Amino acid sequence: MKAIYLTGFMGAGKTTIGEQLGIELSLPVIDTDKEIEKKQGLTIKQIFEQYGEAYFRELETEILKTLPSENVIITTGGGIVIKRENRELMKNNGQIILLHAEIDVVYERIHADPNRPIASKKSKQQLASLYLSRKSFYEDCTIKIETGNKSIAEIVKDMILRLKKVEIGHN
Repeated sequence: MKAIYLTGFMGAGKTTIGEQLGIELSLPVIDTDKEIEKKQGLTIKQIFEQYGEAYFRELETEILKTLPSENVIITTGGGIVIKRENRELMKNNGQIILLHAEIDVVYERIHADPNRPIASKKSKQQLASLYLSRKSFYEDCTIKIETGNKSIAEIVKDMILRLKKVEIGHN
């Protein structure tokens, strides 16, 4: 099976849902942010503070190139889709699943999280604006799944059904 990439705005549920999907499919889950932190010996927040967002985006591309492309679930940072190179790497190596939640849901999940350097100081309107600036990149995906008002189990079940359809040629 080709790699499964989970993309979406921060707070959409990529990490949590990816972990459960990994259990259901008996596949390892790799988180790009955690891989960057391991390689750099710094947290994402520290990387942003010390080197800036552009440097971090380069690290995302480097990590993406080194990850396996079969029998794996890869959870990504919310901005990985900004770079066309990253989207192309993911499309060429697997299925991209966009996890989507409405901005009100996202805001409630993340606004007080100090470990989210882009989000922690933004208003709901600023987050909505950031999301809209990335929307077309997010929608460059194989499957789109709504995560707002569903349980993790419901989301994972839906993902597995839709992945099977993609594998046999039905979107």
